[in-house]
Amino acid sequence: MQLTIDVENIKCGGCAGSIKKGLSEDPRVQSVEVDVAEGRVSVEAGEDIRAELVARLTKLGYPEKGSVEGMQALKAKAKSFVSCAVGRMGDDK
Repeated sequence: MQLTIDVENIKCGGCAGSIKKGLSEDPRVQSVEVDVAEGRVSVEAGEDIRAELVARLTKLGYPEKGSVEGMQALKAKAKSFVSCAVGRMGDDK
């Protein structure tokens, strides 16, 4: 099953790396693709786990577009900054 989610705060390959790693931890996820330019995450999964993926993305700092406002949006942006940095360090390996 192909699931596509438009998300906030994707800025670079480090962000994409963190998203791929974070979502791939779920054994039901078969593949993850991130389109940085479009802010889109595509996941191939054996079943409809969209709600779980959206929750995980929000926890990583990449909430679904239009789903958070105000302080929640600022909090997500801060989380995405850290997540991005972690993803960049993973690229150096």
